[in-house]
Amino acid sequence: MKLAEYLDKDLIISDLSARTKTEVLAELVSPLSARFPGIDTNRVVQVLMDREMLGTTGIGDGIAIPHGKLDSLDQVMVIVGRSREGVDFASLDHKPASIFFTVLAPSAVVGLHLKILATISRLLKDNAFRQAFADSADRESLWQLLQSV
Repeated sequence: MKLAEYLDKDLIISDLSARTKTEVLAELVSPLSARFPGIDTNRVVQVLMDREMLGTTGIGDGIAIPHGKLDSLDQVMVIVGRSREGVDFASLDHKPASIFFTVLAPSAVVGLHLKILATISRLLKDNAFRQAFADSADRESLWQLLQSV
């Protein structure tokens, strides 16, 4: 599986300004309304927060993979964000998260959603990739990096 197939340059935020978990989720989903008019971004944030209440998606090593399912979606979407400052995301290792991959899927999709989450997890275990992600100058360089995976 090529993660690049599920990415959209307009859904990459190279410098998140949010300082809390809820703010990060809202900022991550904010570009959806321009790219997909009619999507209820408040509902998307609520779905992601509901998932966070079950257990943090901050997996450690500066990584968070918030995810959720919505009936209103007709395709899987991956939103990528980076916080240069890091955000307390209640991560398992108690360290700030700076790399965010948000996966949103239609409620009826099961297998693909899990495959994408697994692909992202494997990718982010690679120290060289994480360093290249952190060192990327802007959205364009993040886009180029992500096209290679």
